[in-house]
Amino acid sequence: MTATALPTPVRWHRPLLVLAVATAALAVACLVGMLVDDRTLLGVNVWEKPLKFAISTAIYAVTWSWLIGQLARFRRVAWWAGTIGVALLAIELVIIVGAAAAGITSHFNVATPLNVTLWAIMAFSITALWVATFVVSILLFRVRLGDAARTVAIRAGAVIALIGMGLAFLMTGPQGSQISNYEGVIGAHTVGVADGGPGIPLLGWSTVAGDLRIPHFVGMHALQAIPLVLIAIELLSRRVARLREVTVRRRLVIVVVAAYPATLALLTGQALRGQSIVHPDAVTLALGAGIAVAALAAATVILIRTPQQSAAPADSPSERVAA
Repeated sequence: MTATALPTPVRWHRPLLVLAVATAALAVACLVGMLVDDRTLLGVNVWEKPLKFAISTAIYAVTWSWLIGQLARFRRVAWWAGTIGVALLAIELVIIVGAAAAGITSHFNVATPLNVTLWAIMAFSITALWVATFVVSILLFRVRLGDAARTVAIRAGAVIALIGMGLAFLMTGPQGSQISNYEGVIGAHTVGVADGGPGIPLLGWSTVAGDLRIPHFVGMHALQAIPLVLIAIELLSRRVARLREVTVRRRLVIVVVAAYPATLALLTGQALRGQSIVHPDAVTLALGAGIAVAALAAATVILIRTPQQSAAPADSPSERVAA
């Protein structure tokens, strides 16, 4: 009788894990700050922005800490890329928290030489972080990440997340009246109106104009969203025998991977046109419906026409084929 192999221990990237714990604590501190400090900036509590960045950074750090731990090759390169990322994110958070404590904006602020310097440091940090993330993303294509469906989900999620991170650069150029008179601010989250208008609670996304934070957020978190869809499919496979076939799961993930950047492009175009996420026009609705219908049709075809195969155990060699 063959003994069952014990699961391989998870090798976490410890600096990123420490960052995740620290930013989780920072998020709690920001929540307390929102309760005891009633100062506002651009229409929201001064601690709301640090709170959002703390939560986003914690999610990023946990995800990449785990992914770097999966690398059997080039581990040293990945470790240094992750560690450099920790330093860059820490610098950005220090500036954001410091600005909140001082009651001033951290992003797009060029009102004084100090603000210009801090904004330049942040711009450099996020650019270098993108490069470090790109390096580790490339390494993910050199290792197996579970079965074929999981490999596709993680690799595609990493690539789309890089695109989402890159969309942040659309916010940094002068917009509207800033071209002729910047008044200490160059760049904006919103398109069509100045930052600080009505927005969705906590998220802050504009309800009256286009908001580039939306495609940035949706794209950046593809690395979590796409694998979560796969996890839902895997859980559903306990009840639906068809989904126990790795080929079916992989093809369904490919449908999600195709629909995700299409949705991301739609959200980006909507924001650049100055259109609020809560007030889509007929064109946006039609394109969104087209993406949804196409994805649903493709998934239906996969479930109906894919030849039935005997379900293989989760740890069988047939499920470990890389995408």
